[in-house]
Amino acid sequence: MVPLGTAALTYGEHRIMRTPGGAGDTADTGGSDDTGGSGGIGGSGGWWGRKSTPGKVEAYTRWSFHFFALIEATAVGLPAFAQTGAGTASRLAVAVAGHAVLCSRVSAQALDWTRGRREQPVRLLWALGAVTALIAAVALVLRERGSGGEDLRAAASTVFVGVLGFGAGTLTLGLRGRRQVLNVVAGCVAGALFAQFALGSTAGATLGTGLAVLFTAGGLAFTAAFSVWLLDAVYELDEARETRARLAVAEERLRFGRDLHDVMGRNLSVIALKSELAVQLARRGRAEAVEQMIEVQRIARESQREVRDVVRGYREAALDVELAGAQGVLTAAGIECEVTGEAAGLPAEVQSALGWVVREATTNVLRHGNAGRCAVAVRVAAGSVVLTVENDGAKTVDGGTGGGAGLVGLRERLTAVGGELEAGSVDGERFRVVATVPLPAVAGGVAS
Repeated sequence: MVPLGTAALTYGEHRIMRTPGGAGDTADTGGSDDTGGSGGIGGSGGWWGRKSTPGKVEAYTRWSFHFFALIEATAVGLPAFAQTGAGTASRLAVAVAGHAVLCSRVSAQALDWTRGRREQPVRLLWALGAVTALIAAVALVLRERGSGGEDLRAAASTVFVGVLGFGAGTLTLGLRGRRQVLNVVAGCVAGALFAQFALGSTAGATLGTGLAVLFTAGGLAFTAAFSVWLLDAVYELDEARETRARLAVAEERLRFGRDLHDVMGRNLSVIALKSELAVQLARRGRAEAVEQMIEVQRIARESQREVRDVVRGYREAALDVELAGAQGVLTAAGIECEVTGEAAGLPAEVQSALGWVVREATTNVLRHGNAGRCAVAVRVAAGSVVLTVENDGAKTVDGGTGGGAGLVGLRERLTAVGGELEAGSVDGERFRVVATVPLPAVAGGVAS
């Protein structure tokens, strides 16, 4: 359901355009900036807290592949020291470590390419393929022709399978299409089988090593391809969420345009016709021209009144409308919103004042926050109505002091009806805005 009033326009401008502006003041209701920047640790929310959800997924994916490089160096290179002599082990470990560093660099540039931030690192991919093939070939020759006995054969076989597996997995990051990924894995397996046959390996050793390469390279290639797919899906879902909010704003603007057209279209047509008639009568010296202009004046004033009524419906914040609008817009933005309590029976001036609180608080949850959940509650107790808006976006733009210009504007509106406003962080994890407005006394008691 499309939210009513300028609230939808304000929400859309802050959420999508990322600019201040919009109707009314802006309340600093909390939340960390979700720009996804990679600034320093200091500041509101820290380096991780200031990232958007897609930014966090991307950072996790990047560091996962850097960690894969560390796994290759430790799980493939270091065991050689326990299996072979110090000289051979050192050379194998250095070769594997160099391959791991190259894989880490390729993964970083390949992920940049998948996000459209740079050209495909073709030369680096070819370099990784060549280095992978060279190290694998050397390891295979050591296994088949080396004089270090079974320990050397075992260490060389581990390096052979590990380098091919991690190389194939990293190459997958720089490719698009299932066929290309399958070709890389198939090429590694076929190359491993051919090289072993060429060096005279036994059938059993050839088959066992080939299967090991298949499972290692296939598993890591699948992991890489799935990680890229998942990262793309997260970014696409985030874009779809913003598109939904943008469409809600566009639909509300169209509705506002239709309302103005319905109000002004007929009246302007009548004014134009009567003005033309008055001109013709005046040219003929007819006294009816004055009557027609009086009628034009009446219709013009009536049009002004109707336009004011339309605009007032957008400028005056009715609490029930704002509650429905807040829930609709927050849900469209992917934020779980729970609304409890009702506005029925509250005086119009109280609803208007609290409606502004809901509007501005919700605007800033969208504008400043990375919230996942927002709760809005309305309750009547002890001759007053209390509105609470709480979100888990944590901090405000002004550092949680509650001194933003938007809060000042809301306090002025509430003061006009004898109300109060409190705003601040709760446990460093949530931000809460509480507005309290006394209910006017009526005959027989207090309004409720």
